[in-house]
Amino acid sequence: MKSFRTQKAYLVGMLILSVFICSLPAAAVAAPGALGSAASFGVFGGGAGMTNQGINSVINGDIGTTAASTLVTGFHDSGAVYTETTLNIGTVNGTIHTASAPAGSVPNVIAAAAALDAQAAFDSLSPAALPGGIDVSTLGGGAGELGNRTLTPGVYQSAPGSFAIQGGDLVLDGQGDPNAVWVFQMASTLLVGGPGAAFPQSVILANGAQAKNVFWQVGSAATINAAGGGTMVGTIISSAATTFSTAGNVNVVTLNGRALALHASVTMVNTNINVPATTTVVTADPTPVVVPVVPVVPVVPVVPVVPVVPVVPCAVGGSNYGHGHQFGRCDPNRD
Repeated sequence: MKSFRTQKAYLVGMLILSVFICSLPAAAVAAPGALGSAASFGVFGGGAGMTNQGINSVINGDIGTTAASTLVTGFHDSGAVYTETTLNIGTVNGTIHTASAPAGSVPNVIAAAAALDAQAAFDSLSPAALPGGIDVSTLGGGAGELGNRTLTPGVYQSAPGSFAIQGGDLVLDGQGDPNAVWVFQMASTLLVGGPGAAFPQSVILANGAQAKNVFWQVGSAATINAAGGGTMVGTIISSAATTFSTAGNVNVVTLNGRALALHASVTMVNTNINVPATTTVVTADPTPVVVPVVPVVPVVPVVPVVPVVPVVPCAVGGSNYGHGHQFGRCDPNRD
């Protein structure tokens, strides 16, 4: 009996667990775009490093490369200075990680882990992992052109293989959902700014949209506002180099997000980068997980039935009772 009850309790528990797992949204099982150890980095220069020009660059987050410290130029953090001059000063309000920095750390452990996680995020945002993206040309306007558009959450692809934000700003409308996600997939380049070098453009967040939930998967290089100025939004993961502004520009370019170059350098001229607090990627509607309440029936122990033996009274000494009736003697050996 005890063995049967134990098996029954186990089956009920497994039923509750299976219902709970099956009711989870897809995002709880896998989260494409999750950055892992790369999430704290505002800039990552693969194995090629990063360069700053100008005195107005500020990175609110970490920066890193798997290369030697000599390939980081124009930056400082609280612990070290990396080839700064009076004309090239970049403040890092975080930590600079290289193959040998910061001092006292295990060589290249943090930078190498960030490189692997950035590559994994890039792959998870690809058309192979997230197929069926919307071709923006089907929405009207130029193929691959994002300027002067307002886009709701979704995965977007470019028919020509590249995206540009030119001739006007791009508005991302969250429609009141703070978990709304945008993924932009391109086989080649991302160009923000223009037409021409003198017209910076911006990405504007509206109705609850958040920078932490915007991703740019760039198959080659990204160029952000070559003329300086403007505000870019989201995590840019490029296979090749990412460049902000152009030497000599004093107008600050702002990125509310990250610039992670997998196999090339990141170059900045008077650029401010603000790392979002947390990255949240949702691949399915964020429906709440409701665990069904299964009532537990208490086990009532079975008390064995003990037969009641009737008590037969007897009179000691064979005394009379009533009308001539007599109890027998309490002697089991009596005839």
